[in-house]
Amino acid sequence: MLEGLKDFFAALTGGGPGPHDADDLRVAAAALLFHVAEADGSASALEIETLRAVLAEEYGLDGEAARRIEAAGEAADAEAVDLYRFTSVLMRHLGEAERVRFVELLWRVVFVDGAVHELEDNTVWRIAELLGVSTRDRMRGKHDAMHGAVERAGSIEA
Repeated sequence: MLEGLKDFFAALTGGGPGPHDADDLRVAAAALLFHVAEADGSASALEIETLRAVLAEEYGLDGEAARRIEAAGEAADAEAVDLYRFTSVLMRHLGEAERVRFVELLWRVVFVDGAVHELEDNTVWRIAELLGVSTRDRMRGKHDAMHGAVERAGSIEA
């Protein structure tokens, strides 16, 4: 019922969460995805495009809503002093399997440009630890994302 009221008031005030609404699961997820995309010093256009696609797919958002959530996540990430602010939101809202899935999504953003920078790898490791995702599941997600990136690159070339 509380979620319904939040949605109702959000619709009355013009839509989705603002840049300070890091308690929204989608904004927290976007902030972490953006943090990973930017871990190597800059978020490429391909990483941002993938981040938006992940948000749209996982949360059933249209393109404009995904852009708003991505922008709110970017702003929240810029204001944050640590990752716990966002991982604690995910811990409250997601079960174990969903947290493992989220780490796989982080890897998807990392691998989209064909390379893994050591800072991206380290950032995913830190987020996975805060989410209680095991090393085994984190590495399985990395492996799967790497193979998915290779398959997507192969289908583009074909």
